[in-house]
Amino acid sequence: MARIFRDNAYFCSMLQKRPYCRGRRWMRGLPAVALVAAVLWSCASVGRIEGGPYDETPPRFVRSTPEPGALNYNNEKRKRISIEFDEYIVLEGANEKVVISPPQIQQPEIKTVGKRVQVTLEDSLKPNTTYTIDFSDAIQDNNEGNPLYGFAFTFSTGSQIDSMVVSGTVLNAADLEPVKGILVGLHANLEDSAFTALPFDRVGRTDSRGQFSIRGVAPGRYRIYGLMDGDQNYYFSQPTEQLAFSDSLVIPSMEPAVRQDTMWIDSLTIDTIVERGYTHFMPDDVMLCAFKERITRAQRLARSERPKYNEFYFYFTAPADTLPTLRGLNFDERDAFIIEKPTGRIDTLHYWIKDSLLYVQDTLKMSLTYLYTDTLNQLVPRTDTLRLVSKVKPKTEEEKAKEREEKEKERKKRRKKDEPEPVYTEFLPMDVYAPGTMDIYDYLTLTFQEPVASIDTAAMHLQQKVDTLWHDVAFDFQQDSTDLKKYNIFADWEWGESYAFSIDSTAIHGLYGLFTDKVKKEFKVKNPEEYGQIFFNVTGTVGPCFVELLDGQDKVLRTVKLVDGKADFYYLNPGKYGARLVEDTNDNGEWDTGLYAEKRQPERVYYYPQVLELKANFDLLQDWNVLQLPLDKQKPNELKKQKPDEDKKKNRNRNSSNSR
Repeated sequence: MARIFRDNAYFCSMLQKRPYCRGRRWMRGLPAVALVAAVLWSCASVGRIEGGPYDETPPRFVRSTPEPGALNYNNEKRKRISIEFDEYIVLEGANEKVVISPPQIQQPEIKTVGKRVQVTLEDSLKPNTTYTIDFSDAIQDNNEGNPLYGFAFTFSTGSQIDSMVVSGTVLNAADLEPVKGILVGLHANLEDSAFTALPFDRVGRTDSRGQFSIRGVAPGRYRIYGLMDGDQNYYFSQPTEQLAFSDSLVIPSMEPAVRQDTMWIDSLTIDTIVERGYTHFMPDDVMLCAFKERITRAQRLARSERPKYNEFYFYFTAPADTLPTLRGLNFDERDAFIIEKPTGRIDTLHYWIKDSLLYVQDTLKMSLTYLYTDTLNQLVPRTDTLRLVSKVKPKTEEEKAKEREEKEKERKKRRKKDEPEPVYTEFLPMDVYAPGTMDIYDYLTLTFQEPVASIDTAAMHLQQKVDTLWHDVAFDFQQDSTDLKKYNIFADWEWGESYAFSIDSTAIHGLYGLFTDKVKKEFKVKNPEEYGQIFFNVTGTVGPCFVELLDGQDKVLRTVKLVDGKADFYYLNPGKYGARLVEDTNDNGEWDTGLYAEKRQPERVYYYPQVLELKANFDLLQDWNVLQLPLDKQKPNELKKQKPDEDKKKNRNRNSSNSR
């Protein structure tokens, strides 16, 4: 190609030297000019020949200014570091991946120019300090995006390089997910207040596996912290920032070590095993569990609204222990409402207006007295005067009659000629949960869109089929503890038996006058051989604990308390299951986060290191020592949501290669 280009360049220069000619000589030159233009165009087109091997080689370092490991570099006029590679490069996510130690308060300029990376520091250089620019995997080649993993550049403004390295892993405390992109910093100041007032001395950042390395560390004693630094000031200053801290001091050290490198003839045959010496930096197994503190929000009324004529809402910024007191200013508030807490807490209150003479009013005027957080952070009573205007007005009787006529006309159009004329009746909407195949531990549920005024349980019938006859079965009917519009029906099901549940028409009346239609559901209870069981024998725990059974997406299916080291899960459907154990320090039945001000770590979490595949009519007995593996090796890859970036890259390359 180079030879063709040289020949074409020579031909073009000859054309420029020849005098202008007319007629046939000019016409005879056209094909040659067209050929030259085509060749030059093809040479200028940048592309990759398809079908060849896929380039998986990352860029390679060539030279830099200053040189790697340069000493006494303290030129304030030239705070630009230039690093050159053997091919054109790009930077991916430089602001998130590139970390400079000591941390820079004024953000440096990081950019690529052809085959070079240029880093311009804005902060003044500190004397006798080792500077480290850790690029992680941000440097990639321009063509295929192959990352250069673990590349770091170091120089010193003093007469020596601090070469210690501290490394480890940061996991999410609640579910042991690797935490990507969190800062990990060292403080030589061992006071607890340093984390909340001073920038880190040295920093690193975690990769997609949650792993970090802090380079250029001097000998000494340090505190180590993790911080998802929202305001980029390199210390914990926002209560919403994710953080982690270790109860132990970090003392960097190093020792000579030997590792074995295997030389392969091919993918199956070993050529030689070579021993190579290297320096082992410690500690290299620091484990940090990151969490967000539970924020105590100030109590106040955020907003109120009346989206429909028969209901209104109060939204508070934080839950309270007591209900507010409501007094009507243009109506009588006594026994006027049904109060619902949709979230199960008193930070959102839903009021259903019972009396039709009240909800037809366009505007409801009221005073609301509730607990309010004052400037001293104390809860004190406060009274607000509110005017709630309905966004949707109630339908008049004429509008309701017209709507019924339109629905009846629509039904007449759809019915067949030989069918009787339909009569439209509006019923109270009701959802009945009664699956055709019922689990032995399950129950029936009735769910409504509005509160219920009255229920006739005598009009409900639960029957069991014995041979060919149906026999009545006793059942318990209870309102759900978390939703006043939901009701549950419990019964002692028998294995493999068939049941029918029915409700007579008009058995249930809604708050606004509608009643339910008749309903009948038939179902069959599963047989015991359709289930499996999992039994855990747990060791290594301290204090009260509970175990959560998980599905393949790491969602909790069931929770049981650990009793005498045993956690038993009965009547499980065939499938894949994981398990998570929580050391429930305060024995409240839920995982609790940490609090840095009290140096309180979040409650410890452990994972069973395998996903169990349970088959029908099988029992699995699993011994589980929660301390057998380090935390970062416990959670099965199948349950992890944070996948390593290099695995994603390999999959993209493989798919791209297959498509070609």
